[in-house]
Parts: sequence; structure tokens; C-alpha cells
Amino acid sequence: MRVMTGYVIASGLTLGGIAAGVVAQQATAPVARYEMRAETMSGFGGMGAGSGGAGAALAMALGGTPKAQHMLWLDLGTSRAAADGKPKAEHFMPAGAKLGKSVLLKTPVSKPAEPGTTEFQRPKGRMLIFWGCGEHAPKGQPVVIDFSKLAAGQIPPGLWTTAVPMDRWVSPSSARTYGTWPSDDGKSAKPDSSLIGAHRVVSNYSPELAFNLAKDFMAPLNASNSAMGTGATLLRWGAVPDATGYYAMIIGGKQAPKGQDMVDIVWWSSSATRQFGGGLSDWLAPSTVAKLVAEKTVMSPQTTTCTVPAEVKAAAPDYMFGTLHAYGPEESFAYPPRPADPKAKWVPEWTARIRHRSSTGFLVGVEGFGGAAASQQDAPKPQCKPKKKGLGGLLGGAIGGAIGVPGTGGDGC
Repeated sequence: MRVMTGYVIASGLTLGGIAAGVVAQQATAPVARYEMRAETMSGFGGMGAGSGGAGAALAMALGGTPKAQHMLWLDLGTSRAAADGKPKAEHFMPAGAKLGKSVLLKTPVSKPAEPGTTEFQRPKGRMLIFWGCGEHAPKGQPVVIDFSKLAAGQIPPGLWTTAVPMDRWVSPSSARTYGTWPSDDGKSAKPDSSLIGAHRVVSNYSPELAFNLAKDFMAPLNASNSAMGTGATLLRWGAVPDATGYYAMIIGGKQAPKGQDMVDIVWWSSSATRQFGGGLSDWLAPSTVAKLVAEKTVMSPQTTTCTVPAEVKAAAPDYMFGTLHAYGPEESFAYPPRPADPKAKWVPEWTARIRHRSSTGFLVGVEGFGGAAASQQDAPKPQCKPKKKGLGGLLGGAIGGAIGVPGTGGDGC
């Protein structure tokens, strides 16, 4: 099989830029699109993709502060089908990746859901929404959402961001044949894995892809939090090389006077423009981040502190779990390269890109979580018992249930 050399697309050109070029140059869509997402995860994980969320954070807390981990996701989508009906795809890695000769991308086999295996539980309680850095929340905050007043499956108005949508090239629904990794090959990136070097993707349903990566996993985020005399919480972190911007989020709760249920969920975002979720919890292109920094939705790469308003802690006295993202660089490739002449037609066989970010998770108000190391004896104990609906269950039931996600009324333990 012929190995094709990848060409780096101009710095800063992202999916939007490629799309604009496609329109201007009357280009056809590529046969194959490849997407890599690389993350350095420190602290107690995050609330986004690839993490265990608040429940996992508490579980890890019992064993001490974990080391920073490297995590990698691969997605291949094409307009072709495997000739023999058995899709196979393999990504050959540089030796520094420490993943062996290659990793296998698996094509998922969809199975119909079995009746009676999911249960919708109408959410209870309220959600209080705060946003922006500062010692005190400004007038108009919090916005209060009463879940008991929402119709089943209804999305709370204004809850999710509309300004920062998810930006994914590849998904099972957008491709005739789709392959993904991690799969069931038992492999995963290691804390000392490196991505720098030559990569090659070979499959029986796509053109062969070959490209060289110059950017490695980002450095870990080292964050700490401390209480201020005003009742506010000061977040601090060390600057991460190659970071294009930072975004912080905290989810907390207030427990009922009796019992294990949380009566309030509290959600705070560092965005000054009241933007939550969506692409902010994903991997973002540098050009997108630059725009969001200018709009004060994302903190600048020079920022290393943010003050969480005192009203957030007052509203969530029992539990506060935070995440911090450092968005990073992107490398993009295409074969053949886009012609310099805008009048020339571009017929790319494939495109590929890799995006980076560094993330950390922390428990607000607990020494050693998001800062110095904590001993196992000092670690907090879970605040819920089996079969009770604690914070994890309330998050699942309230947020997941409100947007119609079945089976999200867990016990949170």
C-alpha cells in the first residue's frame, strides 16, 4: 500500500478555516477525516470527557493525590465501507508513545436497547447558577432553576452555552464507517508517553494517512484554592506552556437538613459572559479560544488566578468540586495540500488534526486537593450511603434527567 506524506495546513487554520477554503476553492469533502485529542489530566480528574466526575474524585481521594496522566482519543471517519464488511484500522505510533507498534481502532457494533433497562427519575431540587471571577456575585445572580417545575425531558432555559458549540470532525453519525480508540486492546497512554514523531494510520476503509507531530502532551496543571476573609475562594495555578486560555468550573451542593438528598445544586463558571458547558468542556481550536478570550468567556493565557464569589460557597456549603482547563495548540494536516491558487479545485483525500489541553480537578476548601499533597487519613469521607441519592445522583438525576438522558438517577456512591 502506498504511504502518503501529510502536509501541515497553515498555522491557525482550523475546521472553520478549512470549510471556508472548501467553499472558496470549490473543493470536495475528503474521503477520510482523522481526529486526535490529547489531554494531560492532573489532580482529581475533570467533569468532562474521559473523567469519572465527582464520584470518581471522591473515590480517588481515599487513596491520595494521583499522578498526572496522559490520555489520548482517536477517531477515524470515512465515506467508504470495508470491502469484506469487516472494518479494520491501525494507528502506528512513534516509539516514544509507549503503546507498542500500533493501536487498533474499533468499529462499534450498535445493539438495540433492551426494554425496561432504563428508568427516568423526575429531578428534584433547584440549580443555582453563578458566573464570573470576583469576591462577590454581581446583581442578578444567581439564576435559579427549579427542576420540579420543568416538564420531563425539558432543557432548562439558558443552561447550556450556545456561543461555543462542540467542534468535532468525526462521529458515528457523520461517517459511513467509523473507528475509535481506546478500544478493547487493553492499551492506554502512560504518564511518560510522547506523541512527537511519525504517525501512520492504515485501514481497509480509508486512504492511508501519514503525518509528523511536533507538539507533545501539555504540562500538567498545578492548582490550589484557599479561603479568603470575605468568604470568597481564591483559585491559583501555574502557567502552562503553550496554553491559549483557561476556563474554570465548580459544581457544588447544599444538603437537606435531614437525610442524604441535596436540595440545591450550585454551578459556577469563570466565564464573564455566562457561558456553560458545550465546547467549553471540550477541546477548542486556538483561533476559537482567542475569540473567547477577547469576549471574556475564557481567561487569557497570562491569567493565573480567579476568585470564586463568596455567594457560591454560601450556596454550596456541603460540597464543591472544581475543574480547570488549559486549552492548547492544534496541528492540522491534509493530503494533497490545498493549492495556493484559490481558483484551483482542491480534492483532498484526507484531513487530520490533533488538539491538546491540560485539565485538573480539585475539591474546594479541602487542603491538599488541588495543591499540596494530602494524606489518606486526611482525605474526606464520602457523604452518601448506598441506595441514597447524594450529589452524584442529584447531578445525574437533575442535569441528565432535565435534558432527557435515561438512567441518570443513580445513588451517587
